[in-house]
Amino acid sequence: MKKVLLILLALILILGLTGCGLGEVRANKERIVDPEVSEADVSALVEDNSAFAFDLYQELKETESNLFYSPYSLSLALAMTYAGARGETERQMAEVLHFDVSQERLHPAFNSLDSELARRDDKREDFRLSIINALWGQKDYTFHDDFLVTLAENYGAGMRLVDYKKSPEDSRLTINDWVSRQTDGKITELIPPGQGIINDLTRLVLTNIIYFSAEWEHKFLEANYTKNRPFYLKDGSEITVPMMASRLLSLNYSEGDGYQAVELPYEGEELSMVVILPDTGRFNEFETTLDGALAKAIIDDLETARVQMRMPRFSFESGFLLKKALSDMGMPVAFIWPHADFSGMTDEDDLFIRDVVHQAWVSVDESGTEAAAASAIAAEAGLEEGIIEFTIDRPFIFLIRDIETGTILFVGRVLNPLES
Repeated sequence: MKKVLLILLALILILGLTGCGLGEVRANKERIVDPEVSEADVSALVEDNSAFAFDLYQELKETESNLFYSPYSLSLALAMTYAGARGETERQMAEVLHFDVSQERLHPAFNSLDSELARRDDKREDFRLSIINALWGQKDYTFHDDFLVTLAENYGAGMRLVDYKKSPEDSRLTINDWVSRQTDGKITELIPPGQGIINDLTRLVLTNIIYFSAEWEHKFLEANYTKNRPFYLKDGSEITVPMMASRLLSLNYSEGDGYQAVELPYEGEELSMVVILPDTGRFNEFETTLDGALAKAIIDDLETARVQMRMPRFSFESGFLLKKALSDMGMPVAFIWPHADFSGMTDEDDLFIRDVVHQAWVSVDESGTEAAAASAIAAEAGLEEGIIEFTIDRPFIFLIRDIETGTILFVGRVLNPLES
């Protein structure tokens, strides 16, 4: 096996309405491959996306379970919907998503950032990062050409026609089948049956998928060196988990009031996982203070150190309906008919967001490693002065980021590594 990390993410925004339209949707514009965008706009977009990432974390953290989502995917998908928002709907979405530049500058900035990330996928056989967008529109509903052109040129999202009015179930199955094929069968039922998420009033579904697979730059020892060790839950109780071990490594490390952090690069050192380990008994306290500024400060403080890693294997999935969270964050009008204003999409006055569905799966293990065991065994026996022992034996938070741009692609927390 070659993959040490596999992440699959799919998101849909489902828009419904109370009437019907006429005409057929066509979008045949090619994506702009080299948009003219200032570095300042892209840097601001990365910073704003990070702010949204941790605003959302504060909304989602109340559940007492593991957590995993892609703030980048959400920002990107909501930006496509934002392209059609006007009036108070546009203002609220901009405030929640931290979109601080005009629409004319925002969408090319997303295109530029997405194009930069796509280059990561071109260099190595065992590395994959792909981002795919598609629109699914009612076949006789009229959308504005400007809206379709914006999405085609900046997001590569073409319109696929289905018939929600006559065949909502067939439409649901068609979209799920596409998602399943794009994720190699890992996400087979993104839109569940029997919940009315898609119905005969649906007029547009926007789908976004991120697939990421990579080897560690510094491999963990092979699986037979993984040992059962204690992991301490938030309530202080103890469970036994399979704990991976590394040889002595030179890694970026930082520590501050209430936490330690370490950066684990992936092959090629263009993306990395940053693991943040709050001090014993201080997880809730630390989590409450976590925002974009603190995450940036932790990353900026990383410095090279000699580190002995122990980390639990984990694999789990998360799923969310995000209507309430996004409404509570400050954009309720987008979900309310007849107050939602998506007149930038269509002349019809009845379009609103029915819900946002987000599903993600992550697995971290030792696969693909044939590391030198002797060095690691010697390090386990006793650490020299100046070596940091970083044992992740209690709840932790992790970020997966693009190192060059600073884009945070994924955010997660592990309260219990055995939870699936």
